[in-house]
Amino acid sequence: MHIYEVLKRPVVTEKTVIASDTANHYTFEVDMRANKFLVKDAVELAFKVTVEDVRMMVMPAKTVRRARRVAIRKPKWKKAVVTLKHGDSITVFEGV
Repeated sequence: MHIYEVLKRPVVTEKTVIASDTANHYTFEVDMRANKFLVKDAVELAFKVTVEDVRMMVMPAKTVRRARRVAIRKPKWKKAVVTLKHGDSITVFEGV
C-alpha cells in the first residue's frame, strides 16, 4: 500500500480538538489495511513532525432495523490516535 493512501481524513470533533490542544494527540481516519508503522510513516512524511506513539481502533458499523432484518447504515472504519513529540503540531487542526 502506498504511503499516501494510508490517511483518509482528520477526525475533527470537540473531543479531538481538546486532545490536540492539551495532550498533543491527533486523530485520523485511516485505511482498514493500515498498521501502526504505516500510519507513523505517513504522518511524519505528510506533516514533517516526529511521532512518539500510535494507537489504533476499529470503530463498529452503525446498524438500523428494517422490518425483520438488520441493515448497515454506516460501515466500520479504522481510527488512529497519533501522539506527537512535545513542541510539534499539525497546522490542519490549528484554529478549528
